[in-house]
Amino acid sequence: MSDPYAALRVPDFRRFIGFLATQTLATMMQGVAVGWQLYQVTRDPLALGIVGLAEALPFIAFALPAGHLADRVDRRRLSLAALAVLVVCSVTLFGLTELGLVRATTAWMVYAVIFVSGIARSYLQPTRTALSADLVPRALFANSITWRSVTWQSAAVMGPAAGGLLVALGGPTLTYGMTAVLLATAWVALFRVAPHPHPAAAPESSGLAGLLDGVRFVLKQPVLLGAQLLDLFSVLFAGAEALLPLFAADILHVGAAGLGVLRAAPAAGSVLMSLYQSYRPLQGRMGRILLTSVVLYGLCISGFGLSRSFPLSMALLLISGVFDNVSVVLRSTLLQTLTPRHLLGRVAGVNAIFIGSSNEVGAFESGVAARLIGAVPAVLLGGFVPIVVVALIAWRVPELRRLERVA
Repeated sequence: MSDPYAALRVPDFRRFIGFLATQTLATMMQGVAVGWQLYQVTRDPLALGIVGLAEALPFIAFALPAGHLADRVDRRRLSLAALAVLVVCSVTLFGLTELGLVRATTAWMVYAVIFVSGIARSYLQPTRTALSADLVPRALFANSITWRSVTWQSAAVMGPAAGGLLVALGGPTLTYGMTAVLLATAWVALFRVAPHPHPAAAPESSGLAGLLDGVRFVLKQPVLLGAQLLDLFSVLFAGAEALLPLFAADILHVGAAGLGVLRAAPAAGSVLMSLYQSYRPLQGRMGRILLTSVVLYGLCISGFGLSRSFPLSMALLLISGVFDNVSVVLRSTLLQTLTPRHLLGRVAGVNAIFIGSSNEVGAFESGVAARLIGAVPAVLLGGFVPIVVVALIAWRVPELRRLERVA
């Protein structure tokens, strides 16, 4: 029987996990505070969408250069630099709120800070993904990805809940202050990870051609491309997270604390599935399981849009996280298993555009749709998009549908 804790026995991977947990916790707390604060001062669902757009635009613009840089420089140092910028952004949000400068007419200042944090995140995400692969032997990739998912999702459960509680107790000011402290702690944890030799690179193109090596690689891998497209369009249209402040305040009437619980519910479901997969990893029919899980995820999101019961809404979001985790673990395993190490930063950059930015672009789409047709119809219709996408991917990428296991 394989050791479910094998990756955690590597000291530097444990330090990396500590960094990931703390950084994710802080990011989730800050997301709750920003969404609640802007909706309270504007009462406009579009304001929630603009937050996503402000982060997505720089993320998309810089993800490919960031991935290319991650394959050419010390990944640990690049991650530390990006994380330091995130610390400054949290301190800035704290200062703006403490001085009473965040109002409906000055919301652009918050968007500006989020824009800068989007640039930092565009460098941190692919570099962090590539760095994690440097810390464990290739045989432990699948196990390390499972524990990364458990860590991220566990922090994504506690972060929104803690953020909602802090907003309810001390307002956004307290939440931003705690976020800055946690991000500084994450920086220290990452600093303690020992430098690792950069992987030897194969001869590669220079200039723009080298920048696009990751794109060309993904386009030649139909299974990896199909899995990423599946996640992209599912999150892009079926993401109800951006509208949760509206649902918490105006539909379910549960306040900031309830918002934190709703934000935490999908991650709680993902944690349960991650823990299950750490002991009982998928062994066969992976492609069909992936496609089915995305369909069920979409149905859960549509059900949430129709619900007027807080316990039912929370349960549907939790179950959606269970199904979403199947896609996350399988896609991440495909990415790290199929990609040569010297290309991992650039391919992770492509993945960041497909997946990382889709949450923020999806938030903008949700905000616009809610403004045009209302929040409930927007979520309801968005939940059916993944079902259509599954049918198209199953038809156009039969290799993914027939996938049995990741070797």
